[in-house]
Amino acid sequence: MRIAMPPRLRAVAGPPRAAARSQGGQPAVPAARARPSTEPRLAALDGLRFVAAGMVVLYHYAGYAGYAGGVETGAWDGKSTAVLFPTFSGWAAYGWLGVELFFLISGFVICMSSWGRTLGDFFRSRVVRLYPAYWAAILLTAAILYLWPTVRNPPTSSDLLTNLTMLHEALGVRHVDGVYWTLWAELRFYLLFALVVGPGITYRRTVLFCVVWTAAAVTVAGTHDELLETVVQPRYAPFFIGGVALHLVRRFGPDPLLWGIVGMSWLLAQNAIVAEVPRQVDANHPHLSATLCVGIVTGFYAVMIVLALGGLDRVSWRGLTTLGAVTYPLYLLHENIGWTLIHALYRPDRSALAVLVAVTLTMTAAAWLLHHAVERPLAKTLNTSLARGLTRLRDPAHRQGPP
Repeated sequence: MRIAMPPRLRAVAGPPRAAARSQGGQPAVPAARARPSTEPRLAALDGLRFVAAGMVVLYHYAGYAGYAGGVETGAWDGKSTAVLFPTFSGWAAYGWLGVELFFLISGFVICMSSWGRTLGDFFRSRVVRLYPAYWAAILLTAAILYLWPTVRNPPTSSDLLTNLTMLHEALGVRHVDGVYWTLWAELRFYLLFALVVGPGITYRRTVLFCVVWTAAAVTVAGTHDELLETVVQPRYAPFFIGGVALHLVRRFGPDPLLWGIVGMSWLLAQNAIVAEVPRQVDANHPHLSATLCVGIVTGFYAVMIVLALGGLDRVSWRGLTTLGAVTYPLYLLHENIGWTLIHALYRPDRSALAVLVAVTLTMTAAAWLLHHAVERPLAKTLNTSLARGLTRLRDPAHRQGPP
């Protein structure tokens, strides 16, 4: 089972809904080039992202392959996490649903952070957010696997280099770390959403995007056409679409059309979850409840609806912003490196719970260090370089060939 989380994305609040509504109380259709949002970060969104990360981390450390005797990871010296954590493992086995929360958040944040941006700005922001920490994590993970190949074999040099593109899954190349599969899903979402950003993001275009993508996802789901499924992503589309629609609720206020899109996305999302549960049962735990899985996903939607309606605006603890900042590096680092640490630390005479806590805290600290020592400075340099390149691209003097 491949579980991961999507990357850290800026969580900036949209403008007050009252300012974006017409005098008649209906959502106002913004200009094609609306001003980018400059409101403070939504601390609650950072907190939700970290909750999703925690679910995925605990899933991999205490719930993943719990029923399969630890064969998948080899982290706990071949012992089943269901034996090591008799009660907790059963709950941790639901942590794979953190991915769905990440995709729901991603739809919300990408729509929010893209408002008023050009296609070039959108491209630059995504590259700057995704690649600096990703490159560092790949090299660090590969180094650990080369030095201590106890839970996974190290990648070949070609696989390592191809992973640096973040496009390796499309080429059938093995992940340096299994969690990277989610990045490919994110990139495909960005590519589709660029169709809205390119001509200028507006309320009308974004609503049309949600409707058309929903129809395409439902249509493609029954074709079993690999190319179409790769582009449209019927399995995960409902979560991205739901997040996009919820941002429109926050920015322009609720109306029946937007609630209809959100409701349709939830209906399709629960169907996707129910269809996924048997595979999760086979891979991980025999006692997963489809009803509980749907209930958890419904809870995700409920919290995001409260956030979209402004119910979490008063949440302002600065620590949530710090946790949000380490979410993406933690996602990138936690699986193979964490399993290697567990394998090195765990012994039959040691407390498995103590090892679990120690490794989780260690990986969180490592994520904080990667964010401050590598991601932030490299992102700043990359942002400056890309801005210069895009300026040249827009310059009429460079659009023509040499005389």
